[in-house]
Amino acid sequence: MQAILLAGGLGTRLRSVVNDRPKPMAFIEGRPFMEYVVHELANAGITDLIFAVGYRGEMVEDYFGDGSGFAAPDGTSLRVRYAWEKELLGTAGAIRNAGRFITEDAFFVLNADTFYRIDYSRLAQIQREKALDLALVLRRVPDITRYGEATLAEGILTGFNEKTEEARPGTINGGIYYMKRELLDEIPEGKVSLENQMIPQGLTGGKWLGGFVHDGYFIDIGIPEAYYQFIADVKKGVVTW
Repeated sequence: MQAILLAGGLGTRLRSVVNDRPKPMAFIEGRPFMEYVVHELANAGITDLIFAVGYRGEMVEDYFGDGSGFAAPDGTSLRVRYAWEKELLGTAGAIRNAGRFITEDAFFVLNADTFYRIDYSRLAQIQREKALDLALVLRRVPDITRYGEATLAEGILTGFNEKTEEARPGTINGGIYYMKRELLDEIPEGKVSLENQMIPQGLTGGKWLGGFVHDGYFIDIGIPEAYYQFIADVKKGVVTW
């Protein structure tokens, strides 16, 4: 199975504590954060990886190489390739740029600075069962005002990035996707957002979008507090290798 890992961002909010490397390469107990993400993917049988890189992407390439030095639990070596961005392309633009390496009918997309423990096979299964163009994972939060609410009805996406000033619990986008390869052709050239452009357009344009809500461990190390929290969680065994 194939996956695109979005690792090209500038990571400005984390610069006060990690300023010498791209955010996904921030070290956690001797390993870059991104290796925890890759290890989780390998455990799920996702061993063909495309890293969408930009800012200091050479550090990613120097560490992971072609992937042959890393292996899945069954001993299968990883395959790693790199899609370089000369300028920031946004999430959808980065996916389009990396899409030239996609050979399967559907593939995973996730952020390399986010760790979300889920059953990846369940996402692929829902995509197939409901014939979705794109399947995604939602997660519950106690207050949706910081985010845009995303909603499902019987597994079909009914709302996305809907802003509200009402402080209440709800579900939001978890940032993991399983999408059909044919969607790559619908992403315009240049800087394009998956969350703010392509998915909202898909909702109104007749695309089949859906997924499931998952309450597993989640963390985005984009701010210092979350970065230190992940370090603590690894030390305490909340996140195990």
